[in-house]
Amino acid sequence: MSTKEKILVAEDESGMLRLIESNLQRAGFVVGQVTDGNEVAARVLAWKPALLLLDVMLPGKSGFEVCRALKSDPCTRQMPIVLLTAKALEQDRVQGLELGADDYVTKPFSPRELVLRIQARLRKFPPNEHADDLLQVGEIVLDRAELAVEVGGRRLVLTATEFKLLRVLMERVGRMQTRKRLLSDVWAYEAAIESRTVDIYITRLRAKLGRAGAHLETVRGFGYRLAEKPAK
Repeated sequence: MSTKEKILVAEDESGMLRLIESNLQRAGFVVGQVTDGNEVAARVLAWKPALLLLDVMLPGKSGFEVCRALKSDPCTRQMPIVLLTAKALEQDRVQGLELGADDYVTKPFSPRELVLRIQARLRKFPPNEHADDLLQVGEIVLDRAELAVEVGGRRLVLTATEFKLLRVLMERVGRMQTRKRLLSDVWAYEAAIESRTVDIYITRLRAKLGRAGAHLETVRGFGYRLAEKPAK
């Protein structure tokens, strides 16, 4: 199989990690490594692998905890997760699948079987072509391709202008935007549009975002910004 798809392997045992990496690379995959359960989610978001091979017994967060977190996050829930575990008990396999894992492989395993299982998962769940269209700030997730916004998994109903305003602020997270700049980029100085219009739409957005609206900060005398972390 000729591929350049990325596989992230979360495994803390060095010998097992080398075995998995060499076989996946031989099959044509690009392989990334992470050895601590506390670091898996951040690596997934930064590297955007096509699939996560996740050992259950990791230091820090367990594979089960990591799987639960990734499958409840709109930015990562579509990514296939294959659990790798030495546990042969049926209840452990069932727990992993109930948490959203797409498959599991029990140690000891055949490296060839592991590669085939991964290839089968990727054929069933091809990489998300729109992954780069997702923007996330705190609980706010905006999908530029689907023109959709979710907060904590709850879908919001926004007008086209509200969506565009939020998208502009999320694309420039942490950077102050003057009312003049927002009028230009969101409304293109349409007729009858006044500076006060920006304030009105910001108020509407805050209301619809609920508690996540705290990310929308007013820079008095200048404009607004979307903060990565709301002020306490």
